[in-house]
Amino acid sequence: MNKTVSKQPVFRFAPSPNGQLHLGHALSAILNHDMAKAERGRFLLRIEDIDIARSTPDFEAGIVEDLEWLGLDWEKPARRQSEHLDLYRQALGKLIDRDLVYPAFLTRGAIKTAVGEFEAKGKTWPRDPDGAPLYPGEERKLSADARQRALASGKPHAWRLDMTKALAHATEPLTWQESGSGPDGETGVTAANPAAWGDVVLSRSDAPSSYHLAVTLDDALQGVSHVVRGHDLFHATSVHRLLQSLLDLPQPAYHHHRLILGPDGRKLSKSNRDTGIAAFRQAGKTPDDIRTMIL
Repeated sequence: MNKTVSKQPVFRFAPSPNGQLHLGHALSAILNHDMAKAERGRFLLRIEDIDIARSTPDFEAGIVEDLEWLGLDWEKPARRQSEHLDLYRQALGKLIDRDLVYPAFLTRGAIKTAVGEFEAKGKTWPRDPDGAPLYPGEERKLSADARQRALASGKPHAWRLDMTKALAHATEPLTWQESGSGPDGETGVTAANPAAWGDVVLSRSDAPSSYHLAVTLDDALQGVSHVVRGHDLFHATSVHRLLQSLLDLPQPAYHHHRLILGPDGRKLSKSNRDTGIAAFRQAGKTPDDIRTMIL
């Protein structure tokens, strides 16, 4: 793939149809829409429905209704990840062929048990920026024959990036241009630290792609030049920069914005309907009211 982005700025809003949009989504959608308009660029809507079990047509219809009510317009049709599963499988296949990923068979329960036993001895298990324990990675040591036997057994597994090998194959310095700010005020040329995430999941038996792989490929394929999203995804950019390097994909500019927090000080959740856009609309609020609340 040509490692250049479109000369015309391209922005996107990419919600998952597994719940109702809340004020945090409205902030991200409006920022992307308004920045695209200010730059005379394009504004895209992408439906990230890779989690087929939780994604529903009703939630997708609700997303469209909320965005239209907010006065946003985007290029039609919207891209659905579920319609492009082969793209993710092909990219994963390239990484498998280069021996940069490995099949991992430990369940969440097994990982929790291993971490618990380790920390019961007074030690601290390393964790990723989201606070989740890093994967033990014992399967990295399997021979090619042992790996094939394990796969042939039909045991559920995930494909995980071998972070050590992947970093050794990175083709460029892993930095990105940040025009917003990170949770600690990071801005400007920002150094990526994908190692902090350990051996991240790129695919599971029940999903052909993880968020990391799908979002990186989709942004490249759609020519997205500016990724505008919340602080909660700031550190994930490190993984995306590594995948861009490994798969020879273009590098967009990034802009991370503040999160809208609930009364408890935590970021908003789709399960909290009181902060949903639909609830505000039903309560008589206007799109201008929403903008006043969040901008």
